[in-house]
Amino acid sequence: MLPRYGAWKAKMPVQRGGRPAGPGARASPVDAAVLSIWDFPKGLVEVGEDPLHTALREVREETTLDDLHFPWGHVFIETGPYSRGKIARYYLAKTHRENVAILPNPETGIPEHVEYRWFSPRDALRVAGPRVRLVVDWALGQVHK
Repeated sequence: MLPRYGAWKAKMPVQRGGRPAGPGARASPVDAAVLSIWDFPKGLVEVGEDPLHTALREVREETTLDDLHFPWGHVFIETGPYSRGKIARYYLAKTHRENVAILPNPETGIPEHVEYRWFSPRDALRVAGPRVRLVVDWALGQVHK
């Protein structure tokens, strides 16, 4: 999770049916529901990697942001199980960069996302699903301690 001068970084996943949906792609009502999910960068821990390094790698791979710093320490929150028992861990970090690039997945060569946006906390709470809203609430509590 990346607060930047009062804004929040979020992403929109675009994979459906194992293939990305780009601009102009047709989507069923079920696909449309999937495409409206905003979330933060995350991914699987690789062998020999600790969760913090996974978070740094995933943010770099998914956004090109590579200047993260942690003024609140390496604090994190973990979600309850979701999507076949996954548990996501979110760290609170800052960046000085505003521009984000969407790159292809290094393993598949296919972009996983179509859009990144900086949100105000209020807008992040408005567009986020319940799991991500809990993370935003937690982050706001950390920032305002």
